[in-house]
Amino acid sequence: MELTSKQRAQLRGMAATMDTILHVGKDGISDNLIKQADDALEARELIKVSVLNNNDDDPKAIAIELERLLGAQIVAVTGKKIVLYRRSSKKDFKHIVF
Repeated sequence: MELTSKQRAQLRGMAATMDTILHVGKDGISDNLIKQADDALEARELIKVSVLNNNDDDPKAIAIELERLLGAQIVAVTGKKIVLYRRSSKKDFKHIVF
């Protein structure tokens, strides 16, 4: 399911008050980072990722790669911050309601 612009705006608003929980450093996207992001998306559905200054890769390219590897959707890429969304597959989970 592709996010509508209205849903994306709602998620961006929610992410504005969230802390960054993952950092992409000079090593780029590692297996460990993917595992942490996957676990975080399963637990929260919405995560904020920061691309550190010691990483020279384009944040948009990193977001696209994370989207592909995690089966998530890019909500926003603002500067070096990336917001990703993926609906949790957990049962009895309080899903984000649109």
